[in-house]
Parts: sequence; C-alpha cells; structure tokens
Amino acid sequence: MTVTNAGSLTILQRLAGGDLLIADGATGTYLHKHGLRPGSCPEAMNVTHPAVVRQAAAEFFAAGSDFVLTNSIGGNRFRLEKYGHGHRVREFNRLAVEHARSATPEGRYVVATAGPTGEFLAPLGDVSNREMYDAFAEQVTAFEEGGADGVIFETMSALEEVTLAIKAARENTGLMVIGSMVFEKGPGGLFTMMGVTPEQAAEGMLAAGADAVGSNCGNGIDVMVEVAERLRRATDGHVIVQSNAGLPRVVGGETVFPETPEYMAERF
Repeated sequence: MTVTNAGSLTILQRLAGGDLLIADGATGTYLHKHGLRPGSCPEAMNVTHPAVVRQAAAEFFAAGSDFVLTNSIGGNRFRLEKYGHGHRVREFNRLAVEHARSATPEGRYVVATAGPTGEFLAPLGDVSNREMYDAFAEQVTAFEEGGADGVIFETMSALEEVTLAIKAARENTGLMVIGSMVFEKGPGGLFTMMGVTPEQAAEGMLAAGADAVGSNCGNGIDVMVEVAERLRRATDGHVIVQSNAGLPRVVGGETVFPETPEYMAERF
C-alpha cells in the first residue's frame, strides 16, 4: 500500500496514487447504542442529538477511518415522509454532513450516504423515473451544500434505482460518486434481491457515471471477499467493500454480530 501526503488531495487522487482507504463502522448501530429508539427516525438525530452524531464520526476517525459516512442513509423524501419529515430533506441531509465535517481531521474525508427509497419504479410500483431522480437530486445537492467530499449510494438492490441516483449526483453536483449494492449468496450464486449479479452491477453503475463501485452489508467477510473478487474481475477501476461482521444473531434479547475484528482484519 502506498501512502501519500493526504493533506490537500481528494479521495480520487489518493486512490489514483495507490492508497487503500479505510471506511468507518456501522452508524446505525452506534446511534442505537446512544439514544436512537426502535422505530424512530435516525436522520432526525441530526437535529435532536447533534453531539451524538458528531461523536460517532469522531470515534470512527480516532479508530483509524480515512473517511466516514453520514447519518443520512434514509434521508430521501420517500422515507422521511413516513416519519412526517418529508419537508425537512435538505435540512436533515445538510446537517448530517456538517456534523461529520466538524469532526474531520486534516487529510480525512466525509462521504455522504444515501440508501434506497423503499419504493418500486413503475410498472412494478407507483413511482416514476423522474420522481425518483428528483428525490435523489434533492438529497445530493444538500450533501454538496453541507461540504461533503463525495456521495455513496449504498444498500441498493435494484440497478434501475441506483443508476438513477448516480445520474442525479453526476448531473447536479460536482461530488465524487460511489455505487454499492447488496448481494446474497444462494444456491444459484450471488445476486441482489432484484436479481442483479456483481458483474451487472459494476457495468451498470460505471456506465451511469460512478467513480467507484462495490458492495455493502448482507454478508460476513468470507462471502464479501468473493463479491470483491467478482467486482474486481468486472472492472479495473476503484472498488469499495463494506462487510457486516457476520450475519446478525439475537443473543439475550440483543442483536450481535459474530465475527471479531481480528478475524475480519485477517480476511481483508
């Protein structure tokens, strides 16, 4: 691994120089341990608990993260409307970036995160391509306003949705853009819930304008290594992988993840 003088370089410049950048841990898990109640809106904590959101970023940076993701994965208008916050999209997402930015040391980065809308595009659902595009455009322009270094569209299953999101970011901001999908390993191989293979994901996201592609969640480290190998064979560009610490189990009424940091680090 090459390590450059990171002070004034962008993420893409670091990657082009051969650096391997380390992401953060699970923001949602952190927030649940620090006051987020089940069934409540995580993004609302950007307003109600700003110190907790800032501390999450600070602790991930202290642990060695080169970049942190923001508390905004469900910050699109469709999801926020379910909590009665559909009119606060720009506020919640801008604050998510600003809180993370306030905890960012020199030479580290803030990558704003946006997840799926939870809606299906027509004809499977009632949402048009334009409506979904506009929802992502609203979110990503707020990220840029808050000072993000990039945006990652993650935990995606439908190629049509993630490509609309990537295009919205590419056409409405100057942010670096990452696309990341969730793959499950079944008897037939590795697919997203909507039947997309790693190769199809890489090809589609890159064609839409992504600067980097990858996978997150869904699997423990062993399956994620296989996903990474498939993605690497599909592209010689930048690849991101963010694994679960194994599949979650409920032990004593609490959700735990079985893979230790040492085991995951060894496999990476």
